[in-house]
Amino acid sequence: MDGKRQEKPVGFASIFNWALIVTLVATPSAYAQQGAADGQWPTYGGDHGSTKYAPLDQIDRETVTDLDVVWRWESPDNAIVTANRTALPTMPAAFKSTPILVDGVLYTKTSMSQAVAVDAATGETLWVFDPGSWEDERPANTGYNSRGVAYWSDGREARIFLPTGNAYLWAVDAGTGRPIAGFGADGAIDATQGLRRSIERRDYQLMSAPLVVGDVIVVGSVVSDGPRYQLAPPGDVRGFDVRTGRELWEFHTIPQPGEPGNETWENESWRDTGAANAWGLLSADPELGYVYIPTGTPTNDYYGGHRLGDNLYAESIVCLDARTGEVVWHFQFVHHGIWDYDATAAPLLVDLVVDGREVKAVAVVTKQAFAYVFDRVTGEPVWPIEERPVPRSTVPGERLAATQPFPTKPPPFDRQGVTIDSLIDFTPELRAEAVELVNQFVYGPIFEPITAEGDGKQGTIIMPGAGGGANWHGAAVDTETGWLYVPSRTAPTVMQLAPPDPGRSDFRYNRGRPGRARGPQGLPLWKPPYVRLSAFDLNQGTLEWMVPLGDGPRQRVIDLGIPDPGPLGGGSYTGPLATKTLLFLGFRGRGDASDLDFRSVADRDLAPRAFSREPVLLAFDKTTGETVHAVELGAAPTGTPMTYMLDGRQYIVLAYGTANDAGLLGLALN
Repeated sequence: MDGKRQEKPVGFASIFNWALIVTLVATPSAYAQQGAADGQWPTYGGDHGSTKYAPLDQIDRETVTDLDVVWRWESPDNAIVTANRTALPTMPAAFKSTPILVDGVLYTKTSMSQAVAVDAATGETLWVFDPGSWEDERPANTGYNSRGVAYWSDGREARIFLPTGNAYLWAVDAGTGRPIAGFGADGAIDATQGLRRSIERRDYQLMSAPLVVGDVIVVGSVVSDGPRYQLAPPGDVRGFDVRTGRELWEFHTIPQPGEPGNETWENESWRDTGAANAWGLLSADPELGYVYIPTGTPTNDYYGGHRLGDNLYAESIVCLDARTGEVVWHFQFVHHGIWDYDATAAPLLVDLVVDGREVKAVAVVTKQAFAYVFDRVTGEPVWPIEERPVPRSTVPGERLAATQPFPTKPPPFDRQGVTIDSLIDFTPELRAEAVELVNQFVYGPIFEPITAEGDGKQGTIIMPGAGGGANWHGAAVDTETGWLYVPSRTAPTVMQLAPPDPGRSDFRYNRGRPGRARGPQGLPLWKPPYVRLSAFDLNQGTLEWMVPLGDGPRQRVIDLGIPDPGPLGGGSYTGPLATKTLLFLGFRGRGDASDLDFRSVADRDLAPRAFSREPVLLAFDKTTGETVHAVELGAAPTGTPMTYMLDGRQYIVLAYGTANDAGLLGLALN
């Protein structure tokens, strides 16, 4: 494997403060419990517990008005896309990576799988490593995509681990960007090799940031999400030695014969069924030596007649011993899933006090709009989780689980299921039109079964939809207060099953053409808010506040002659970042005439109402949800922000852009 590498000499022979690195390695438990320590940000989520929290306070309620963009870094992808626009199989979508920060250097992965090092004070590129993976076929499922990289050091050497779209895991020197010759073969592991069955490279990629726990690097995968055949790539999670790249263990997300849970795959469906993969973000407690894996739906996403049974360990959280890959405990969020309710968000580790009892907890926010909270040592739910009856399927060959798990605390953070009462009601006329429209579909409570073509309806409304609720953006948790912050979207999916062409598929049913549930007069069918931010006290399991994110179709409502309803929620958002003083979120409105999504806080008392669609970094009061300030960014934010302290100055950095205009924005106080 001859990688291609671009280097920019920068004259920094030693970019590491070795005493700091030794401290980071020697005290791993601080990460899981205290957020990002010492002004650093050494993992994707800030710490191994994915809290997205840093106890920094230089940017606070008073100073945030002086926050501004102080540097802008352009991705090396931009030049590649510009030069190869007609040759590439597809264009990169949103640049979703969140960089890590160790001793003044930012490290990240570009959408086209290049690893980069950036001076954290100036935004200057220090080195670029391009393994040339973008020259291969289109990466599986989501194409050119990125979440980030992982970092490891033993105090003598330091490495960056780069997962690529063509399914290699590279180890490069953190100081130079050169591949580590002793890792794998010439610096890389081919992740398509060593699986329990052979796969095509075009059906498999490494996208999300891996996670280093001790001397083990844990890696999930992305597989093709629109399979035509029952035989599909496995979604197994693997652990590799950080020094040599040798595989240490392989966890079968679909248990094989002799393994616990194999009996939940009836008729030997464990043989061919694929996916149930960990394509989102992982978390760990280095003190316990445990890694927490969220898993997705098995193939295919919407029909399970070929894989009867509960289907462990799909759509679950699985706690593994990071040294051996052995299961410590697990919990399945969806039995025999057919709604594409992948568990994708990184589990959040936080220490709580519940009814006077100290709990080492792990919280998982899901597409179903539930937040499940467990003792992260034992897997016991912090509050009861009830198995409640759910509707049964009428589709031939399908057999759904009779019950699904419902947490009793905290309450859901977004709309679940569809009833007449959930429909828009600004006026009686709008409600009547909404009722007429919704009756063209099958609808009901959460876990309403998907129906097949020929039932006289236009499909089943799945609420929340396949995008959530919460998705890979996940949540943030303040480790000092135990408060959880979750952005979410009310975005139902309309789905109907159809028999595929038997010459092109061996499924009895697969998803048909997706539909859309349009609302009356250009408005959504549902009551607002349509995008929201919620805060929970995890010590109590209570919702503390909820605020709409953006104005949404507010202007359209006004244009219909209805009194101004206030913000309705709408637009695109990033994952959240929590600090000691404020909560931050990248945001932008949709930019169409019927959905003007953000109004500057400075204009809230002005008339006429000045709705704005400019991309901003929003700062919120953590205790009330009040928008304290909005920083204009000049570019659409696409990655979850992170923060660090460098030379006495606090920075916030987040990704922006797409295609040939992507990069990072660095913000600090002027």
